[in-house]
Amino acid sequence: DDLPNLKCFSLTIYDCLTDAYDSQILPLFRRLLNLEELCLCIAIKNRTTLIDGNHVSDEILIHMPRLRTFKFCISMNIRMNNLVHYLSKNDIQRSFINMKQHQQVDCIVNYRYGIGTYHVFSLPFMFDCLEYVGNKFPSIVFNHVIRLTVRDEVSFGHEFFHRIAWSFPFLKYLCVMNNKPQLSKLEKLNSNCKPSYSIVKYPYLISLRLDTAYVHYIDQFLNQTKTHLPSLTILRVRYESLRIATRNFRKSITRLNCSKVKELIFSPAIIDSPITKTKRSKKFNIYFPLLESCVCSLSYE
Repeated sequence: DDLPNLKCFSLTIYDCLTDAYDSQILPLFRRLLNLEELCLCIAIKNRTTLIDGNHVSDEILIHMPRLRTFKFCISMNIRMNNLVHYLSKNDIQRSFINMKQHQQVDCIVNYRYGIGTYHVFSLPFMFDCLEYVGNKFPSIVFNHVIRLTVRDEVSFGHEFFHRIAWSFPFLKYLCVMNNKPQLSKLEKLNSNCKPSYSIVKYPYLISLRLDTAYVHYIDQFLNQTKTHLPSLTILRVRYESLRIATRNFRKSITRLNCSKVKELIFSPAIIDSPITKTKRSKKFNIYFPLLESCVCSLSYE
């Protein structure tokens, strides 16, 4: 049945299977004949075709003739072998030109390990979460985003994290997924030398996840000459990587950013990690003076 009395509708789904989108979400939109405002944030897994401006117009907006406001972020993963050709950012943006709302649209496109990741969204960006952003993303400010996951098969340099700090000024939760060494031989810097780069500042970041990142990124964030984390209270990391990056908890310049951590999560779980107070060395305790919880996770989930 139609829903003629519904004027405003907001839908957020961060893990939607493509079958559910086709069989449940689209039929729902067809019932919203008198809708005037739509806020849609959806991330679709295992998509075989791109949801572009043509799809949005023909499958969604055509059923909402009274729609005045449409705020959206549509994210999807598509295997390369399902695409006739790789679509560029301009290709996708052009498909939204004829939308009757005449709103500004931007997108983020990344190809990695045979999978294309697409984020298509209206501006200004109105949602609090964005996942799987790579080295290439637009130079705009995402004022509402507090949760972010960055992932790429190409390493992230120091300048990348400056761009993240500028584009996401109110970030509270950050996950870094990158198994490539951060610095090339030409860029490699000695952490004990006076830095020739400016410090990246994340004033509101409270949770940092690095258990799916190369050991270099632990130094990138914990090294006070590279990054300033005055609010960090939750750290998720591989114990061995943390031990290496801090030189077995003896390295002074990686101590300050750990000083306010209250919750430490080691992933994956290992036998020798200091989850109990009896296993913690004096230097470990100096590194984490405010630690309240130290646990092991059985997986990277």
